[in-house]
Amino acid sequence: MLLALAATALVALALLSDLILPRLEEAWSRHRARRRRAPAFDYDPGRERRAEQRARALLRSCVNEEEWAMYRDLGFIRVWGSQADGPDDAGGTGGAPYAYMIYPHRPILAYLAQTHRLLAEYCVEFLDDTRPYGSARLPDSDDVLAKWMALTGDERRLIASANMHLAGRQLDPAQVTRDLWRLTQWERARMRDAARSQDLPDAAGGEGRGRARRGDRLPRGDGSSGG
Repeated sequence: MLLALAATALVALALLSDLILPRLEEAWSRHRARRRRAPAFDYDPGRERRAEQRARALLRSCVNEEEWAMYRDLGFIRVWGSQADGPDDAGGTGGAPYAYMIYPHRPILAYLAQTHRLLAEYCVEFLDDTRPYGSARLPDSDDVLAKWMALTGDERRLIASANMHLAGRQLDPAQVTRDLWRLTQWERARMRDAARSQDLPDAAGGEGRGRARRGDRLPRGDGSSGG
């Protein structure tokens, strides 16, 4: 009886092995193939920081001095709109000046420059298909530069191809309002600094001219008293 049971178990095991082993081999082959396709990158904790440093240097070399200082101090760049009536899908501006705020990895925001009324958000994404570090996500400053180049190069085309949403979809209106206030204060401070630096040479020149005029009177005074 035991011998018969053992023989039956062996036969069943042999049959099961014929069914299971091919599937196990196939699963193992697929696993090895996936590992070969996915390149392995050694983790470098300073890689993202170095990439961002290079991106910031490139951004600084492309934008003007005011835009670079704005991004350095505030974390975003303002780009003035160039269309006569503003973006069409935002309802137009009635001829009022408008601008865009460019944040890293966030939608481009259109707003009225005088009233700070938010018009619309434009979602655009720029990816690095070469994936040099295993990810297609650009460094922050590279993302800002890509949006800046597209917006200043062909505003109408970029806005037409972007996904437009009402303001407040992704960007917090309260945060944007604070950023616009910070921008206003920042511009006023720059104007005060520029005026102060312009007054310093004028004051120095006036003081020098005053000394020269006093010096001119000295010889005449000495001559008259000596006579």
